Amino acid sequence: MKNALPPRVVADGLAFAEAPRWHDDRLWFSDFYTHKVSYVGPDGQVVAVLDVPGRPSGLGWLPDGRLLVVSMTDRRLLRQDPGGLVTVADLSKRAPFHCNDMVVDRHGRAYIGNFGFDLIGKAPVQPTVLLLVTQDGQARVVADDLLFPNGCVITPDGSTLIVAETFAKRLTAFSIAEDGSLFDRRVWADLGDASPDGICLDAEGAIWVASPPTSAFLRVREGGNITDLISVNNQAIACALGGPNRRTLYMVTGRVSDEQKSLERRLGRIEAIQVEVPGAGLP
Repeated sequence: MKNALPPRVVADGLAFAEAPRWHDDRLWFSDFYTHKVSYVGPDGQVVAVLDVPGRPSGLGWLPDGRLLVVSMTDRRLLRQDPGGLVTVADLSKRAPFHCNDMVVDRHGRAYIGNFGFDLIGKAPVQPTVLLLVTQDGQARVVADDLLFPNGCVITPDGSTLIVAETFAKRLTAFSIAEDGSLFDRRVWADLGDASPDGICLDAEGAIWVASPPTSAFLRVREGGNITDLISVNNQAIACALGGPNRRTLYMVTGRVSDEQKSLERRLGRIEAIQVEVPGAGLP
């Protein structure tokens, strides 16, 4: 990918940013270790909106506009109501370790991943499940045997969910049934040395992938063809397509580490660069 201008810095000095989302003409994101959900305002200032004691991760919105947020360490899905945060679902009996990213579909159903094992504690890699939570708080497993299900996208027609399996180094696709169940599992793309974290979809059906260990953002087509690669100085954590025409690629970088080091170093950053193909689908 060739760009005449270098990326611009949107926000820096973050502890560990994740889950960038373009919503309501603002870039929203979570910062794990400050426990904040924030957005970047029109003036470029970071505005903290929520404090999530259990560490915020995946973000999404219900059809009525209320915010959903994954609370990682206590493994809950929370909703921002006028009176404050409420628990939609307690997932602690279904998710074996911290919950992480999510995508919310147009019916308000949330697909939520989880680590499956203690990543920071360097426990052995274990497969885990992808969970579905309905608006009324009913939770069920919709896919299993996934290696660290992470970022997810849903195609514009609502027919397909694609999930990043970080430790399998692949993107895996499912067809979505009318009730939200998943079927017809298939490999969407093997990524070679790249390990996908956050992802986003564009209008040509390609997916931008953040790969922490290779410090790169990749644009990948179904089957694995890489059309663009943007190298960064830090680890590539997550990405989102937003801006007025959804042609701005927001790139979240940082360093996977424990809470103390992350708060001391403040290496988290969000940068932005213009791309040719706009974003599509969800989130």
